[in-house]
Amino acid sequence: MPAVKTPLARDRRRLLLLGAGVALVLASAAYLHDAIHLRSLASAASALLRDPVPLLLALGAYAAAFGLRGWAWTRVLPALTAGQAWAALHVSLLGNHVLPLRLGEALRVTSVLRRTSLPAAPVTASAFTLRVADLLAVMLLALVAAPHVVLTLGGAWVWLGVGGAALALAAGLATVRRLPALRLPGPAVAASAVLAWVLEASVLYAVAQVSGHPVGALDAVAVTAVTIAAQTVALTPGGFGTYEAAATAALVALGVPAGPAFAVALLTHAVKTGYALVLGAAALVAPGPGYFGRFRLARELPPRPQPLPVGADAPVVAIIPVHNEEATVGTVVERLPRDHAGRPVVALVIDDGSTDASAARAAAAGARVVALRANLGLGAAVRRGLAEASALGPAAVVYLDADLEYDPRELGRLADPVLAGEADYVVGSRFAGQIRRMLPHRRFGNQVLTRWVRWMTRRPELTDGQSGYRAFSPRAAATAEVVHDYNYAQVLTLDLLGKGFTYAEVPIDYAFRQAGDSFVRLGRYLRRVLPAVHRELNTASVLDAVPGEPAQGLVPRVLVEGAVRA
Repeated sequence: MPAVKTPLARDRRRLLLLGAGVALVLASAAYLHDAIHLRSLASAASALLRDPVPLLLALGAYAAAFGLRGWAWTRVLPALTAGQAWAALHVSLLGNHVLPLRLGEALRVTSVLRRTSLPAAPVTASAFTLRVADLLAVMLLALVAAPHVVLTLGGAWVWLGVGGAALALAAGLATVRRLPALRLPGPAVAASAVLAWVLEASVLYAVAQVSGHPVGALDAVAVTAVTIAAQTVALTPGGFGTYEAAATAALVALGVPAGPAFAVALLTHAVKTGYALVLGAAALVAPGPGYFGRFRLARELPPRPQPLPVGADAPVVAIIPVHNEEATVGTVVERLPRDHAGRPVVALVIDDGSTDASAARAAAAGARVVALRANLGLGAAVRRGLAEASALGPAAVVYLDADLEYDPRELGRLADPVLAGEADYVVGSRFAGQIRRMLPHRRFGNQVLTRWVRWMTRRPELTDGQSGYRAFSPRAAATAEVVHDYNYAQVLTLDLLGKGFTYAEVPIDYAFRQAGDSFVRLGRYLRRVLPAVHRELNTASVLDAVPGEPAQGLVPRVLVEGAVRA
């Protein structure tokens, strides 16, 4: 039988493990004290805190080094702005400090590609060529500044590195020569590469000076070059460990004691890491667009588009998307006014693949029914409805839900600002009107999403971002684009306001639905809506590449997504 452990035996085992852990910690502390001289590290850090001015000046020089590299990039790639060059270099620097295997190098290319319309070939070729030129410059600079240190530490590997960098630079220059968008770097670009490394070496120079273990300016350049060369093959984020080992070895070779040498190396790396984290984080968002795209509409929007001509007998078209609303759709159609402001009102029902009698009830009530072949989603139904309404040459287009939450008799409230030419896009605001009943969690969700839409659109007057009652001018209806099939609310607002159409709100009444169920489920809603909103903010139009079909008598063409094309 296996031995049964008594409580006393278990306690003894725990005490032994605890004692072993304490002994390990003490031994580690003693080793660190002897190996890296914590006292030297503390002394150097205290000196920097007492006299931060030299370090601040060195950080300015460090920033100037990246300014020179950005300027060199714009000389080789003239279409690249200085701001985006600066951002790409700092995003890359940040990536190298938080990602392993020097993966941040690729971010200087992806930053430009994500934030500009420049093609990949010239961006990649120029970034590669300049980076290789940087590495070759720092190697040659180190050989000139302190050849005995570099050759002692690197040996034959130094010449192998110089030769490899030279071959890579030749290949890069050959590619640059072939691309018409690029210019070959001249002497000024070459000089800027050398000067940038001299400026970057000022950080180590300042740390060493203030900490009481000064090195010469050329020696600081040589140590910086050794660390950069070592970091090219580093595996850890920021080359942590590799940087300290290389810099300590180089400083020891220059005559600095091991303890203070490690302190200088660690503090220099810490300062550079802090710079990378702060400036790199800023470069993710500035200048706009940020690395992750726009999250708001631009402050300056296009001018209001010219209105389309409207005939004297042009109707007001009410589009009503329907999916299994047989209990209410007929009442919605019947309650619509037959005419408004001397114009006929046309009820246009878009049957989004209903499996009940919705289409028949709508037709019996007097609506024109357009049936989609399957349930494609509310966004797809609204897209099709706007296209079909625009084909009728309307004076105004009004959208409303089919569930009787919105009063069809209030159609005139939304159509009037459009008919008067005062607005192109009118939203009926439930929160500015009367809400008879709304479930608490729905009210809270609507208010949160409305604040979000208000922030994205920079419209403080916006009070209802999810209303199911809206009106459009003929031009707005014809050019509106809904970029996903699931829903329309936020993306349609962003699309129309982003195109310069004028916005207005009117108060409306709201009543809780008496039949059927809402399709909105929070998790699925956010999974579908958030990516679509980001796409809307960062794409001119996802429908631009979709073949369109002209609506009768309408200019410009109405784009209809293939999935819902008749």
